[in-house]
Amino acid sequence: MDDKVRCPWCLSTETYIRYHDEEWGVPVHDDRVHFEFLILEGAQAGLSWSTVLHKREGYLRNFADFDPEKVARFTPRRIEKILQDPGIIRNRQKVNAAVNNARRFLEVQKEFGTFDAYIWKFVGGKPKINKWKTDKQLPATSRESDALSKDLIKRGFKFVGSTVMYAHMQACGLVNDHLVSCWKYPR
Repeated sequence: MDDKVRCPWCLSTETYIRYHDEEWGVPVHDDRVHFEFLILEGAQAGLSWSTVLHKREGYLRNFADFDPEKVARFTPRRIEKILQDPGIIRNRQKVNAAVNNARRFLEVQKEFGTFDAYIWKFVGGKPKINKWKTDKQLPATSRESDALSKDLIKRGFKFVGSTVMYAHMQACGLVNDHLVSCWKYPR
């Protein structure tokens, strides 16, 4: 381990550290990455993020490299096959939600040009940078995640509650919640 100061939540495993250092809080403008995190964050609901990170390859394999056009075409037979793979969280509601959300994702792309253009409007087009000193200050939701969640639910998305969407916003850099002491905090 190097001597960099990091957010305390990531220190338990190398996978977590790598995720923290390379992805968490980095602004995403790629629709495929947004779709990936919608699937992964939805799968996490009620579970730990480390569980999902360790199954990320299984999701990549089962969800067509996170291609929403392909996932939107998944049949009930394909869903049954996916549910047999221990490389994912085998929850029927969450897998069905991922397929439903792919279809809704494509509708958002059609309406806004990209999902990226849609989601970034919830933070005014630039990352919201918080100034937390301890991880106990990190909120589970925000006004922005409440609004995003409400809009996604209205559009027919599933497993997109405010807590899930706040996690998505953190993961995709719409919100930067690195502690001010962390080397990843923007200076």
